[in-house]
Amino acid sequence: MTTKVKQPQLDAWKGLLRAHATAIAQIEARLAEAESVPLTSYDVLLELSNAPGRRLRMAELAERVVLSRSGLTRLVDRLEREGYLTRESTKEDRRGTEAVLTDKGLQALREAWPVYAEGIKESFAAYLSDEEAATLAAVLGRVASAAPLVPTLRELERSAEAETSGSGVGGPDSQAGLKPSST
Repeated sequence: MTTKVKQPQLDAWKGLLRAHATAIAQIEARLAEAESVPLTSYDVLLELSNAPGRRLRMAELAERVVLSRSGLTRLVDRLEREGYLTRESTKEDRRGTEAVLTDKGLQALREAWPVYAEGIKESFAAYLSDEEAATLAAVLGRVASAAPLVPTLRELERSAEAETSGSGVGGPDSQAGLKPSST
């Protein structure tokens, strides 16, 4: 099976990947130099800060930050040890767990933002005019709006688990958390 991608779209894809990798590496270096939280931790803290009551179910948090469940669990373990968040049973279903942002986590987020913002300006925004930024935002928004048509990371994990188990059917909670990502 051969699928041809037009050269302009392929060039755009490669450019997007290179630009993303470069900008993220530069921002990560700035955050480390400032002894701030890493970018993945920042993303988790930001999602929690924007959530009602500064809390989210772990499954929803994993989808919002696009991490596997195991990757998120390890990150949340570390953030909990550092006092940036706590884990609590959900109020409506004691079997579920929510990550809850602490005041210390909110403070870490606030301290990291100026470093992050400066990194965005220097490694990304400095290369775009306002018009180019608006066009890029529109194009990327259009691509992202198609995301509900694409399986979420969690759905892909479940599919892989079902294939390896041979049953093809998920467990009792196999329908939980299958709504499209909100980001």
